[in-house]
Amino acid sequence: METLPLKDIHLPEPITWWPPAPGWWLLVVLSLLACYAIFLVFKQFKKQNAFKTAGKMLFAIKHQQHEDPVQTLVAVSALLRRVAISIDARSEVASLSGQAWLSYLDKTFKDAPFSNGVGRCLADAQYRPVVAEDTDFDELFKLCERWLKQQKASKFSLWANLRGKS
Repeated sequence: METLPLKDIHLPEPITWWPPAPGWWLLVVLSLLACYAIFLVFKQFKKQNAFKTAGKMLFAIKHQQHEDPVQTLVAVSALLRRVAISIDARSEVASLSGQAWLSYLDKTFKDAPFSNGVGRCLADAQYRPVVAEDTDFDELFKLCERWLKQQKASKFSLWANLRGKS
């Protein structure tokens, strides 16, 4: 018998790592979307926790009013300013004082209770030696609680964050 001239077995080319299969592309996209969703949920949780803490601090100021009413007004004003700085950019809020500060606080209300109502005492409370006699602390605390609730409702809903309105 005659031997046939056989050729050696040819192996296919090794599989390269690039370009990845469509499943890997899908995994990358889903991983990025999951990271973004976790970031939004964490951000929402952090902001809700900040408002809860601010509410507790306002409650503490309300029920532990200082003997000096000026100190109470200073504490309330400082708390509102801290919340405002956490809501908007520090450069927009931190430098506000007087009527500009009251106008900032009024921008979520239609009736301007800070500029024209009981909240006007927050404009310059820290600079006065005594509090005006017509200052109603109960109404001021109600107004501050209303402001906190309004900010929480308008600024930090999860759907507003998803739509890009935070």
